Amino acid sequence: MHRDQFPTYFISHGGGPWPWMKSEMPGVYDQLEAALRDMPHQLGVTPAAVLVVTAHWEEQEFSVSSHPNPPMIYDFGGFPEHTYRIRYDAPGSPKLARRVQELLQTAGLASRLDDQRGFDHGTFTPLFPIYPTADVPIVQLSLQRDFDPATHLAAGRALAPLRREGILIIGSGLSYHNLRQFGPHGAAPSRAFDQWLHQTLVDATPRERTAHLIAWAQAPAARLAHPREDHLMPLMVAVGAAEDETAHVVYHEDAFMDALTVSSFRFGM
Repeated sequence: MHRDQFPTYFISHGGGPWPWMKSEMPGVYDQLEAALRDMPHQLGVTPAAVLVVTAHWEEQEFSVSSHPNPPMIYDFGGFPEHTYRIRYDAPGSPKLARRVQELLQTAGLASRLDDQRGFDHGTFTPLFPIYPTADVPIVQLSLQRDFDPATHLAAGRALAPLRREGILIIGSGLSYHNLRQFGPHGAAPSRAFDQWLHQTLVDATPRERTAHLIAWAQAPAARLAHPREDHLMPLMVAVGAAEDETAHVVYHEDAFMDALTVSSFRFGM
């Protein structure tokens, strides 16, 4: 990695608005919160802006949020009333949004700007522990609805120049996301898929890693871990933007929600 470029991250962002529910869920998110809070220390410098590839935004073609002051999207249900008044008032960056669109289109990937899109919880939930003062501009990138891993890897490659322009790229999803088995029944499949992720991301060569990610559905317990791959696709973008660089585990827990194995990764640096 060049010394003047940021790494990329794939983070497991947790459930709903958890940073604002510590009294309701004491201790549940302590390890994840510590890992997120450590990211600025790993970077050493504050990025000019953050590009978040969020699992909670899907469009027919890649879409980029260009609102200068994004509103809030409370895209969760069944949580305490106070969580629907959360504010995370980080600024947007129309300039960065246009740059993201330019890079994607130059790579032959259709994209559009969305000047109405607000922050969903795939963005404001993890960014609050990372930058609690909400003073770093944030732009969101949607997933493409076909969930094609090769296309999302290609999007990451197209966006790689941002890393030398002071932009931090974060893929925000979950390494295990099967809401119907978010308890003891998810223990074995989450562990099996997490072991495959570690082997694929950390131990394999860059060429092997890319090939394995394209064929991710053949991994052990793949469809038990991700019956719908929306929370896995942000990983593809993060890897594509740092395709030839080493991966490091920055968060790992084998008893998340008492049973699940989940991880987060950094690529580069």
